Amino acid sequence: MVDVPTLVEQARQGRPRAVARLITLVENAAPQLREAMAALAPYTGRAYTVGLTGSPGVGKSTSTSALVTAYRRLGKRVGVLAVDPSSPFSGGALLGDRVRMQEHATDPEVFIRSMATRGHLGGLSWAAPQALRVLDGAGCEVILVETVGVGQSEVEIAAQADTSVVLLAPGMGDGIQAAKAGILEIGDVFVVNKADRDGADATARELNHMLGLGEAREPGDWRPPIVKTVAARGEGMDEVVEALEKHRAWLAETGELAVRRRRRAADEIEAIALAALRSRIGDLHGDRHLGALAERVAAGELDPYGAADQLVADLTGA
Repeated sequence: MVDVPTLVEQARQGRPRAVARLITLVENAAPQLREAMAALAPYTGRAYTVGLTGSPGVGKSTSTSALVTAYRRLGKRVGVLAVDPSSPFSGGALLGDRVRMQEHATDPEVFIRSMATRGHLGGLSWAAPQALRVLDGAGCEVILVETVGVGQSEVEIAAQADTSVVLLAPGMGDGIQAAKAGILEIGDVFVVNKADRDGADATARELNHMLGLGEAREPGDWRPPIVKTVAARGEGMDEVVEALEKHRAWLAETGELAVRRRRRAADEIEAIALAALRSRIGDLHGDRHLGALAERVAAGELDPYGAADQLVADLTGA
């Protein structure tokens, strides 16, 4: 039996095991999840969420680890949500980013959790919003969300983070990929990692040129900075933190932070509502009424839109 109030209290005290158990409730969509979210709600809304995205191989995990180090130097409690590809056998996280962040494993002020996408497109797990709430409620001041690195579908992070960081690396054609993937639109801060390699300056120039060709910005609008780093050596990470803090201040001053968080809450509510409706539709699969509608559509007696309208009416009582 899960004692949710005790778990939440222990998570508030920063106990890793309690935080882990709450996130497990999220991943398993456990019956106690509603109670847990209700108990955590008064403590949420304080964390600054930073999303890191980019093509596989640009150094997302290394950059995330280096950012944890930089924020810990500032005395911040840091949470990391590393979203990995799913194992086709167990459905669990395949890469296990915690393996690549072992230097933080013994730090009680750092919580790292790998989550599986479980087939969810867009680079994030479907459970990520609730997991972020757990880390927020557990007192993490900064939450870093590292996405799976799925290339051109990697834009969903913009909906889950206060600030989106796009990582690129020289010699990978990332400038072209960024233009194709719509990543120019979601990036608040751009990082050219592995800047000790040939072509780093050219990548930064190309990116700067493409940003200049983007949509016109009004005075006072945010212009994404480009920072060069060598994350494996921790070089340039203080500059990344500086860029993040400047963007955080801009978000607060312009009111954009509140706008983004309201949008995020609306998306979360909608996703939960749609999941509930899908569950009720699934319950109807053995229902004679749904079978009768399917039979009429297959016979050409009713169009699928009309059948769907009837199904929705049955579900909602409208």
